[in-house]
Amino acid sequence: MFNNLSVENSGANMKNFPKLLLALVVIITIGACKSGSNGQLTGTLNRPAWKGINPYGMVYVPSGTLHIGPSDQDVNSTMVQRPKSISIQGFYMDDTEVTNNEYRQFVDWVRDSIAHTYMDHFIESENGTTLIDWDAELEYASEELEEMYYAEDERFSGKREINTSKLIFEYQWYDWKKAAYDHYQTNRTKFIKKNSISVYPDTLVWIRDFTYSYNEPMTRNYFWHPAFDDYPVVGVDWRRGVAFSYWRTKFWNTFRSQVGEFHTEDFRLPTEHEWEYAARGGHDWAPYPWGGYYVRNAKGCILANFKPGRGNYPEDGGLYTVKADAYFPNDYGLYCMAGNVAEWTSSAFYENAYAFQHDLNPDIRFDAEDDDPNAWKRKVIRGGSWKDIAFYIQTGTRHWEYQDTAKSYVGFRCVLTFLGRSLNDFN
Repeated sequence: MFNNLSVENSGANMKNFPKLLLALVVIITIGACKSGSNGQLTGTLNRPAWKGINPYGMVYVPSGTLHIGPSDQDVNSTMVQRPKSISIQGFYMDDTEVTNNEYRQFVDWVRDSIAHTYMDHFIESENGTTLIDWDAELEYASEELEEMYYAEDERFSGKREINTSKLIFEYQWYDWKKAAYDHYQTNRTKFIKKNSISVYPDTLVWIRDFTYSYNEPMTRNYFWHPAFDDYPVVGVDWRRGVAFSYWRTKFWNTFRSQVGEFHTEDFRLPTEHEWEYAARGGHDWAPYPWGGYYVRNAKGCILANFKPGRGNYPEDGGLYTVKADAYFPNDYGLYCMAGNVAEWTSSAFYENAYAFQHDLNPDIRFDAEDDDPNAWKRKVIRGGSWKDIAFYIQTGTRHWEYQDTAKSYVGFRCVLTFLGRSLNDFN
């Protein structure tokens, strides 16, 4: 009986098989039509369009080859700057050093975000995320913001001033190298690093850097006075440069999300060889950004802001720093790649780095902790400054400062990796 029933059911199934097969074909055909792929391997459809970017205030530096090493006969640096041929991926770079006014936008953003938090100005986004309500009006005279100011016994001449040490910003970075060697064995939180830092520049560097020297007017005025808005920011250590780059990335990507555009690569400090490649302006082995071997032109005019002679600071047109777009740019359109202020790079400083680093986008990183030895905290600075002699403003000269040290002669600029072919091809 059971056998007969099975046979009968099997026969019924065989009779219905052509109908089931036809239905299946119809479903597959409809699915293929809806996908728009016509059954072909077309990749995921409806992807965002990408036509490249043109970041404000940046210039494009195309991919190319760079011969690193001493740009002049320098016996003392032979082991520190061994000649080597390397390749650099294209990138965008700020055409000037980050100025006081540009950095002040970051400081003001941090200040206002803290004030909005004190005032409980929050809104909820469509996906349930709590965000600051930037449209809410801030009243800095309000008693709710009193904690942001110096206490009465700390006020100078009775002025009610914001305690700049409370302008704290938390930034993050991802340790891609450790993650790469982990082979997905560990929770990714192990590679997400966080740090908090006071973002206000150390204005006292103008006094601290020079013994028996009267520079108090620069301390009082350089960062906040309108006269210096277009001058390069100083008193910013390496970590503040990293924090600024992180904020700048989030600030821009937030806007791009609002207008329906795709996110970009991150703003960051340049590697030391990206910086050198950009400084040479397309002239291989050029000792200075303008391509020549001398610091004066045919008319005897000095071509950068540095120290032309002992005790002679103003001959080049600036006693201290000058405007960030002073002098002529190099052939990439970059200003003050020699002199004015030395510039932070992302690279850790090792004397023999050229001997063992890769020839493709070479870079050496080391994230030193606060309690690490000072020797581990050395970061490469490039370009020389307004207080340096001509040797330090050469494109190939390497020097360093500690990452947690701010100086009156060190600033920075940002870069952004170009995504694509990077041979003047923006399509």
